[in-house]
Amino acid sequence: MATTAKQAKTEEKNGAENADEQADKEQQEAIEQIDEVQNEIDRLNEQASEEILKVEQKYNKLRQPFFQKRSDLIAKIPNFWVTAFVNHPQVSALLNEEDEEALQFLTKVEVQEFEDIKSGYKINFYFDQNQYFSNDVISKEFHLNDTGEPSSKSTPINWLDGKDLTKKANSPAKGGRKRSPEEQESFFCWFSDHGDAGADELGEVIKDDIWPNPLQYYLASEIDEEGGVGPGGDDELDDLDEEEEGEDFEGEDDEGEEDVEGEDDEDGEEEG
Repeated sequence: MATTAKQAKTEEKNGAENADEQADKEQQEAIEQIDEVQNEIDRLNEQASEEILKVEQKYNKLRQPFFQKRSDLIAKIPNFWVTAFVNHPQVSALLNEEDEEALQFLTKVEVQEFEDIKSGYKINFYFDQNQYFSNDVISKEFHLNDTGEPSSKSTPINWLDGKDLTKKANSPAKGGRKRSPEEQESFFCWFSDHGDAGADELGEVIKDDIWPNPLQYYLASEIDEEGGVGPGGDDELDDLDEEEEGEDFEGEDDEGEEDVEGEDDEDGEEEG
């Protein structure tokens, strides 16, 4: 009996091992098949990317006449671009007062995507004659090489004597005091900043947010005024609510005081 029981246990063990081996084999086969399917998916994704790029290239060319027409119309509106920048929440945070004064002379902004689109783009800033620099155009370019490594380069700004806003931003404040937020780094420092071209937020904001529809930011302040709520409008509404609540409390206090006075008068008469 003992021998029979031992033999049964051995067969049971061997059966379990064979089942585990079979399960492992099936799992490995499934992994290999998933890998093959994933390769097909990746191949289709690459094909889709190539076709999407061709469509983007086609429509990028079709958009150019409309961009030009829009620029011609924008040129008729004084301070269009500086207003759009000031109304944009991210860009406005980078502007100090002197930047805004210099950008009053900005007449045209232009984003040029390279013909193949994927290798980069260029942003051109066109200026009227001004007291800050002699450049008619200041540009910054962003490139991706064949390995996908980003880089950037820009036009040197020819500052006039004593007008270099980037030096003013980097110089210590008078009297050795700390610089206030109003004396922050100049917007124009961005042109010479090539430290991390792959994470240039300002370039991406101008290309992907402002350039497609700058009119919405030019009109932003007017929309706020028409809506009756300007910058910080919610705070203003909260203040009004608090004032009304305060008036209610004051009214209640006055009524309470009148009641108390009335009671005192009645008590006095009764005592008399």
